[in-house]
Amino acid sequence: MKVTLTVNGTRHQLEVAENTLLVDLLREHLRLTGTHVGCDTSQCGACTVHLDGRSVKSCAVLAAQVDGAEVTTIEGIGNPDDLHPMQAAFRECHALQCGFCTPGMIMSAIDLVQSSADLDRRAVREGLEGNLCRCTGYHNIVEAVLRAAPQMK
Repeated sequence: MKVTLTVNGTRHQLEVAENTLLVDLLREHLRLTGTHVGCDTSQCGACTVHLDGRSVKSCAVLAAQVDGAEVTTIEGIGNPDDLHPMQAAFRECHALQCGFCTPGMIMSAIDLVQSSADLDRRAVREGLEGNLCRCTGYHNIVEAVLRAAPQMK
């Protein structure tokens, strides 16, 4: 089947199998490997991207469902010379260890900040509960989100 979508500002028309997942379309067809596959069951959040401006777990979305949509991956929010405020905050707060969960965590955190009026530590922890990190105690992640939030408002 043909799927047309815009990824990180670039329009793509691709031929994919009907059972192709969005995460596979991104990683295998478009070679955007910043979106990670962690669990294949939508439990860990490593594959989180933005679909029409809202965070989704791309391992739980069929490519057919995104026909005509706009997708933003971690590659589309900043670059080494011009980091997104959330990326900069993660770096400044040392909010990562191995880095495997970081792209999905950042994408979820951006959506959380954009969709929340007031955030405190508890709200950030609850808002990110669908993203698992096996290395940290989440303290620095929470601090990074709270540091980036005022810059994003």
